[in-house]
Amino acid sequence: MGLLRRRSAVPEIDDIFADDDRPDPLLDDGWDDPVDRDDPVDEASLEWAELSRRPPPAPAAQELSGLSADGYFEQPHLDAERLPAIVEAGPLGPSLLTLKRRARTELSERMGAKLYERNLSEHQLETLIIEELARFLVDEEIELAEWEQNRLCEELINDVLHHGPIEGFLRDPSVSEIMVNSTDAIFVERGGRLYLTEAAFDSEEHLRQVVERISASVGRRIDESSPMVDARLADGSRVNAIIPPLSIDGAMLTVRKFSSEKMTIEDLLEMGTLTRGVGAFLAACVRGRVNILVSGGTGSGKTTLLNVLSSYIPTNERIITIEDAAELNLHQRHVIRLESRPANVEGRGAVEVRDLVRNALRMRPDRIVVGECRGGETLDMLQAMNTGHDGSLTTLHANSPRDALRRVEVMALMGGLELPIRVVREQASSAIELIVHIARLRDGSRRITHISEVTGMEGDVVTLNDIFTFDFSAGLSAEGAFLGTLEPSGVRPEFVTHLEEQGIAVPSSIFTSDNVPARGNRW
Repeated sequence: MGLLRRRSAVPEIDDIFADDDRPDPLLDDGWDDPVDRDDPVDEASLEWAELSRRPPPAPAAQELSGLSADGYFEQPHLDAERLPAIVEAGPLGPSLLTLKRRARTELSERMGAKLYERNLSEHQLETLIIEELARFLVDEEIELAEWEQNRLCEELINDVLHHGPIEGFLRDPSVSEIMVNSTDAIFVERGGRLYLTEAAFDSEEHLRQVVERISASVGRRIDESSPMVDARLADGSRVNAIIPPLSIDGAMLTVRKFSSEKMTIEDLLEMGTLTRGVGAFLAACVRGRVNILVSGGTGSGKTTLLNVLSSYIPTNERIITIEDAAELNLHQRHVIRLESRPANVEGRGAVEVRDLVRNALRMRPDRIVVGECRGGETLDMLQAMNTGHDGSLTTLHANSPRDALRRVEVMALMGGLELPIRVVREQASSAIELIVHIARLRDGSRRITHISEVTGMEGDVVTLNDIFTFDFSAGLSAEGAFLGTLEPSGVRPEFVTHLEEQGIAVPSSIFTSDNVPARGNRW
């Protein structure tokens, strides 16, 4: 059975501050025809098509409650009053929505404990739900069109066994993030851009059930005594849930998905994240055991880039990964994966990332990869880099390479040791050799904007040399995409000599440019 998928498109406004006489794009009648011409067209589809061709008046938009569940409305960069209206009645029409609630209650009573029997496969449970739904419709003498039956089955299976209205987004490989702000405000991210969807939960109770189901599936509990959960799903997706009293307007859910397919440097080249020369340089740095710090903002692609860089670690080395919530997906055979643990309901049993970094030093690692440094573990990571664990990799949140070093200083001081600032800076300048900064630009693309070498200290100042920088001066395309690429500054890193001594060739042409070499930036 297939869920009917009809899409509506809202043109995006490039310049919301332009004061001209152009007609409002939201009132333009140039919408895509929602009916696929290859599909059999029934009366319901024709009626839907007729409705979708009409411009959506703001007050009347809430009445179109029988529209398709997952037609996506793009969220242009507009003020709140001009955003597409959310359909309050949810993905189903009022009659089908009421019928679904009745059927779900009836199925729970009829099936009871069968829904939780572990010896039944997912396919068997879905078959049982379909059979019970058919009996319910016969008993109630309810007649539905074929597409209504399919939709009802799909909705019930998602509600009872999966994650309700967000299940389709979880299975959609083009969706990278799902944000549930309330029962009827569900946003998704596609290609770095946010979209407002028509999907909706039936009620706050329905949303809470999905949140609790997700929490229980990862062995966590969420209630008023423990109103936050940060965990991961079986497919590696990272989940954050927060409920009242911390969340004022009801339960909220954020799911960050990760591709099931291993990303490679070729994928980053295709997306424009880096250039081929930069990719060859970074691969040489990883093979040559250069200590690398990946910095960037939230959702900029730090973990994805760290995964790609880690793929160049030789297979004969012992790798230990340490994370708050496991996201890294290394494909070498000799990998040890460690994950921190929060405290239990009694406030005991917490295992911090810092504890795992210390323990990893006793496990004979060749490489230590820390998913993200957030606190006192930063000092232990610097110590590891300075005590023979070359080639370590980690990430942190920062707005630039210079800010990354400042954050390293602050987080090292969070370790509880009252160290002089100069000592911390000496540790950082000797441990970190390369900073790779990645950012999500306004066009939604994720680009490496800086690759900087940490060259040491001059007095009390840590110095940086920019090796590659993104060329923002290239401007934008007609579609609003950045045209620039990473350009070499003309500076040849000092550690390249060490790489060549190990037999790792780095062509000098990678660093050549007509540009004037960048001067050292001081921290």
